[in-house]
Amino acid sequence: MEGFDYSLFRGFRLLDVIDIILVAIIIYYVYSLIRGTIAVNILIGVALFYGIYIIVKQMHMRLLTEIFGGFISVGSIALIVVFQQEIRRFLLHIGKNISMKRKKILWSFLVSKRTVAKDNSEHMRPIIEACRSMSKSRTGALLVFSKYFDEEYYQSSGEYIDAHISKRLIESIFNKNSPLHDGAVVVVDFKIMSASCILPLSDSEDLPLQFGLRHRAAIGVTEVSDAVAVIVSEETGEISFAKDGNVNMNITHEELAELLKEEL
Repeated sequence: MEGFDYSLFRGFRLLDVIDIILVAIIIYYVYSLIRGTIAVNILIGVALFYGIYIIVKQMHMRLLTEIFGGFISVGSIALIVVFQQEIRRFLLHIGKNISMKRKKILWSFLVSKRTVAKDNSEHMRPIIEACRSMSKSRTGALLVFSKYFDEEYYQSSGEYIDAHISKRLIESIFNKNSPLHDGAVVVVDFKIMSASCILPLSDSEDLPLQFGLRHRAAIGVTEVSDAVAVIVSEETGEISFAKDGNVNMNITHEELAELLKEEL
């Protein structure tokens, strides 16, 4: 191809290609985490601010360069404070994937897949039956399934229970006349650890208008932790499943069983 300057690619190594690919992957993951949130607007503002700084520096505008440079010198600390939730979600997402892979490898050596599937099915049966029953009666519910129990956080925002899970217990907690029906039930290792928990609401701007507090709380807690959540709508009786800030709407109890089996 005549006229093309191939000298631009002289000294271009395989490591440079890998470097570009890794940076692109990081940018993609960061964007996927902050997409639809207020953080996007903040990030755009930061990028514009830095762009202006580069321009005034190249134009040798000393006073503006000093002013902008002063802000940028403390910018890394400010970015950590502003994007602390997004950074936490990013690191949690990486750590969760590594932890899950390690756990699966360990379990494959210690326990047969058939034994694990049988135990999980027995433990999940009361959860599925309770969700199906509450769906029919249009009883609002929010169940959070966490990999670990943050005792200090959940006890301060709800009632500590530490009880074996059962269909009747779940239905009793979410009964409209129960003092614990508001808030979420936290389940760890198929035990109800806490009820009536107050969860962080999602600040995403892309959520449908019909989403109420339960859906926003389910999205919020799955955005900032490794938990998954099940929501039963009080208005429609629809069952939804939340993971990593995303929601599967109006799923059947069979689909719910499959999703929980994958996660738990």
